[in-house]
Amino acid sequence: MPTAHQRVQVTVDPELGAALYELDPTPASRSRQIRDLALRGALAEQQDEERHRQATEWLLRVARGETTYDPASAAAAHAERERDLPDMPP
Repeated sequence: MPTAHQRVQVTVDPELGAALYELDPTPASRSRQIRDLALRGALAEQQDEERHRQATEWLLRVARGETTYDPASAAAAHAERERDLPDMPP
């Protein structure tokens, strides 16, 4: 089908094929399925980058003394959180 937009070729190797099949074994449009997954993946990558940027900025503020950080309080908070989590199988 003609389009004014750039196209890309994606090889559906066994790994990608299995992942696509798990999501929907008979999609109405495999191209639409891949496009939608690509958009979701791009958004997830952007969100990861933003979390990384925010974490780096926070650590820099701690290092510059612009915000307080009490390692003992943080360790206690982590221990409490770990205590409240259910046991996970190995």
